[in-house]
Amino acid sequence: REDTDAFHYLCGFQSASIYLPSRVSTNERKIPKKQDYMNIAVVGTGYVGLVSGTCFAETGNQVVCVDIDKAKVARMQAGEVPIYEPGLELLFERNTRQGRLTFTTDLAAAIEPAEIIFLALPTPPGEDGSADLSYILGVAKQLSTMITSYKTIVDKSTVPVGTAEEVHKTLAENLSTDLFDVVSNPEFLREGVAVDDFLKPDRVVIGTTSEKAQKKMYQLYEPFVRQGNPIIFMDERSAEMTKYAANSYLATRITFMNENDNLCEKIEANVDIVR
Repeated sequence: REDTDAFHYLCGFQSASIYLPSRVSTNERKIPKKQDYMNIAVVGTGYVGLVSGTCFAETGNQVVCVDIDKAKVARMQAGEVPIYEPGLELLFERNTRQGRLTFTTDLAAAIEPAEIIFLALPTPPGEDGSADLSYILGVAKQLSTMITSYKTIVDKSTVPVGTAEEVHKTLAENLSTDLFDVVSNPEFLREGVAVDDFLKPDRVVIGTTSEKAQKKMYQLYEPFVRQGNPIIFMDERSAEMTKYAANSYLATRITFMNENDNLCEKIEANVDIVR
């Protein structure tokens, strides 16, 4: 399938388009040519932000990770990985040494050359259990006074449905809507295998109605799906919902198997065979 048709390939879904790349051998997976590199800013260096930034750098992109914690940034600049995740330290060391992965507290400097800005910020529960979006909307407000050229701004955090619209509204307070698109790109990383999950995802979900943003996100993620797994494009709200649907489905499966285990124990059946 030609690249120009990739964004319009429909697989029977009313509002989701799926790009299924041709399979290639592992030996054919190469770092992109220089002209294919992208400049990426990742705001937030927690679990999701650091894994994402490091893995984006691994495929040849120039990545700047931003954090307000000066001490944490200084440690990362000195080569210290602030979290433990199998395989992360090797990629972190290689990409910092080769200059593709850098760290700063200067948001304006980080986003100035960036084509895509990822928001990987905490959304702690409030007293009523709802997600606190103050970190995300606070950064969006800052960005609205800094951006001078088109940017694709991506929600990578786990956020309530409708957050992309709130981010868009916040940015539009001080910024022309011609200068940005807001995308939802939920993560499906499992602790302990997050690096493998990111480098070899079983699917990539991207929520945007902007063709310009679709093309940017396709260019960024195409190196990760060359084994044939899909990039699924949909609207922003549907993408935000996929994270909750996936979490709920997993919890349902676990509960179902626990009940099966209890029943098998009572009737003296072998749960391992039933499973």
